[in-house]
Amino acid sequence: MSTAVVVEAPGAHRLVPHEPREPGPGEALVRVHAVGICGSDREVYQGNRPEGYVRYPLTPGHEWSGTVAAVGAGVPAGLVGRKVVGEGFRNCQVCDRCHAGETTLCTAGYEETGFTEPGAMAPTLTLPARLLHPLPDDADLTAAALLEPAACIAAAALKARAVPGERVAVVGTGTLGMFAVQCLRAASPAELLVVGTRDDREALSRRFGATDFRTKDRPLPDDVDVVIETAGSADAARTAAGLLRRGGRLVLTGIPAPGADGLDPTDLVVRQLEVHTVFGAPPDAWAHTVRMFGAGLLDPLPLVTHELPLAEFPDAIELVGSGDPKVGKVLLRP
Repeated sequence: MSTAVVVEAPGAHRLVPHEPREPGPGEALVRVHAVGICGSDREVYQGNRPEGYVRYPLTPGHEWSGTVAAVGAGVPAGLVGRKVVGEGFRNCQVCDRCHAGETTLCTAGYEETGFTEPGAMAPTLTLPARLLHPLPDDADLTAAALLEPAACIAAAALKARAVPGERVAVVGTGTLGMFAVQCLRAASPAELLVVGTRDDREALSRRFGATDFRTKDRPLPDDVDVVIETAGSADAARTAAGLLRRGGRLVLTGIPAPGADGLDPTDLVVRQLEVHTVFGAPPDAWAHTVRMFGAGLLDPLPLVTHELPLAEFPDAIELVGSGDPKVGKVLLRP
């Protein structure tokens, strides 16, 4: 019998029998190939995700890939059999922010696959077909399961507006950081610095396109044009801002715990720094990510270190929070 993961309440989960939900009008039924686990899934399980951003009981899973098995009325039949990934935010499509393409700012309220709507830690997922992004026929679906975090970083890269020949940097060496390196490398920078806390991430950073690597306790430059911050540690934002030249551009994607060192407003004003933030990925970032993936400009597979069956969900959660440097991206396979 096929099963799905359900988190009943913080710290409590069970495996339940799974029956595919037939797609209604405008929907598609997807056979899930793989689903990734990130820190926000761990927050869901532990119960420390911010109020309003999770609804229990819940089937988690917002990072996924799969194949369309069936479609509902009004959805092109040619989508059946296609390999796909899908956006998570269930935007209303009619508010002013949605019409502007800023679907992660939908004024109708927050709804997202795997947090307030059923996610992909199940054999199938039924969702609005408009959220799907078809992949090339020869796409590797294991690699594609990482395109959700890649899309979040693509959103950051689009806001950063890096142009060829600029000096760029990434703060953070986790999954998001390594995608940021790949996205910025595609812009043909003159230099690409990665700043982290672990020397063992240097080889992978350079493999993805970094020209320099330094731990944050070493001397750092202060004349970089563009910085994308992905670490989410208490001092990451300040470290990232300190790398910039006057008038430089900073995009923050990490979410630190309460009490983190904030940016100095005097420093921001005097140095005329341009600061953006990213929470999730709008459609243009998803489309950009899928194009880069199809063109071979994103290589997610080296980030995957563990693949486990769905029944080992608690073990996967523990791996993600273990702090073991040998643990990269953890995937579950329904």
